[in-house]
Amino acid sequence: MKLRLVVIIGVLFTLMACSGVKTIMGAGATFPEPLYSKMFSEYNKLNPKVEINYQPIGSGGGIRQLITKTVTFGATDVKMNENELKEAGSEIVHIPTCIGAVAIIYNLEVSGLRLSPDVLVDIFLGKITKWNDKRIKELNPNLNLPDLSIVVVKRSDGSGTTYTLSEYLATVSKEWSEKIGVGKSLNWPTGIGAKGNTGVAAYVKQTMGSIGYVEKSYATQNNLKVTLLKNKAGDFVLPEPENIKAAASGVDVFNNSIINSSSKNAYPISSVSWIIVYKDLSSTTKNLEEAKELAKFLWWVTHDGQKYNKDYDFASLPESLLPVVEDKIYSLTYKGAALIEKN
Repeated sequence: MKLRLVVIIGVLFTLMACSGVKTIMGAGATFPEPLYSKMFSEYNKLNPKVEINYQPIGSGGGIRQLITKTVTFGATDVKMNENELKEAGSEIVHIPTCIGAVAIIYNLEVSGLRLSPDVLVDIFLGKITKWNDKRIKELNPNLNLPDLSIVVVKRSDGSGTTYTLSEYLATVSKEWSEKIGVGKSLNWPTGIGAKGNTGVAAYVKQTMGSIGYVEKSYATQNNLKVTLLKNKAGDFVLPEPENIKAAASGVDVFNNSIINSSSKNAYPISSVSWIIVYKDLSSTTKNLEEAKELAKFLWWVTHDGQKYNKDYDFASLPESLLPVVEDKIYSLTYKGAALIEKN
């Protein structure tokens, strides 16, 4: 019986190898995972012999797995820092795929909640502990805010979503910058931890009086209420694609943050999400053919694949950015040989 099972398994592996199906392994950010899931599925329909296996383990995990070369590509909401790039040992290419937003979600029997930067900071610092606090009521004079304790829900894992939120809080608050700082993981002064965007969304959904932060599509999928945030221009805005895109308007996203943009309609907690690969793909691919498939896939994601962004609450890449993105993909090689030739 055992011998028969071994033979069957061997035959299956042989059939898989002969089928020519190439599996491209990726891991990382949960922030864009709903969009990536759609993109990868659609790409497979167009190219049945290429399967994208993506594990949403957080930006920190994606960076770590790329450095250890256990995946073909990583995904992160935060560009790799100097130490991570040094540890990688060879040049890394960052390719932007979408522009997303960290939505502030809450569970109350009121809709249209407005928050200002200083009030949001003090909620996450644990200084404002009741929903009917005077400062929240001043921002929402028409809402019947309850005498209910605020339950802060935070990420328990290393997260690009946390990094983006903390970058915003540090930008608008000197106290946050000095006491808590910016990072994928933080020493939070208050709150209950949950894993991934999925975990935070689930906890907020089941807990009256809670407030948390997730990528916008997780709020949409879970029918969660989202706060309007006061932006730098003084407008209260929602994390809608047009407001997210406004944050990146005219910005060199490779070298500058789009957090707290001064554009009139900009949503203030917006960020770019990245796919990261070794410049020479021989580091993580099995052969030249697989490397070419990865390069073709990255081209599709940044071009035809952009049509799916809006359906998942992401903004597409600005047209002005595409020439730079294309040059990044053109720069990819396999043992020094170019993978995509310029037209």
